[in-house]
Amino acid sequence: MSSNEIFNRLTVLLDDNHARYRVIKHPTAGRSEEVAKIRGTQLGQGAKGLVCHVKGEGFRQYILAILPADQQADLFALAKQLGGTRASLASPKEVSELTQCVFGAIPPFSFHPDLKLVADPLLFERFDELAFNAGSLECSVILNTKDYHRIAQPELVNFRRTE
Repeated sequence: MSSNEIFNRLTVLLDDNHARYRVIKHPTAGRSEEVAKIRGTQLGQGAKGLVCHVKGEGFRQYILAILPADQQADLFALAKQLGGTRASLASPKEVSELTQCVFGAIPPFSFHPDLKLVADPLLFERFDELAFNAGSLECSVILNTKDYHRIAQPELVNFRRTE
């Protein structure tokens, strides 16, 4: 599956569920701050996706963890809340296999049966719209926050760093 296929799958999902969203094509930007400027959005509106694996005694789960782009993840808190003892970021190869995307282009939706979707609750508390790369570093979606929550149905897990 290519990034184009991920984009198409995403827009079909959003259309089928009557989501309020718009697509923005833009030059590639490497950092969240740069892409927020290009999109005309606040940094905190960005939905940053981290592919992690959480492990523990007899427990192993791949996680797509979504949090606001102006926050940092606490992987230990993520592991603990999901029943594991440790968590780490997945390798670029694992990210590609599980999301069909490159780092930075992962939308906040899981299309893989082995990739569990979780989101930090702060994602839903500050902005009416979320912005994210949609399978490509040159294409973003700005989506109504309530529509994202309704369609994606992520498990809510507090895992942002608080210090």
